[in-house]
Amino acid sequence: MSLFSRLFGGKSEPKEPSSAAGSAEDHKGFRITPKPIREGGQYRVSALIEKDGRKHELIRADTMASLEEATSLSLSKARQMIDEQGEGLFG
Repeated sequence: MSLFSRLFGGKSEPKEPSSAAGSAEDHKGFRITPKPIREGGQYRVSALIEKDGRKHELIRADTMASLEEATSLSLSKARQMIDEQGEGLFG
């Protein structure tokens, strides 16, 4: 992509969660769905944490080269947040 395209709104890759994200898992009563976000040639760590109809979207600055690494780290970071904050995740 040229400099002018980037400066003046050229097309960019979609930043939606990858459809190839891993399957959901349960952790201490919370449901974790890894949703790495493709950015350029890498994947941003991201996951959806749910419990009792409430949702928290975890998006980290961390990026990984492969989808598998990003999925694994997304699950790990979500588990860590649940362990540290529990119900406090939802406000």
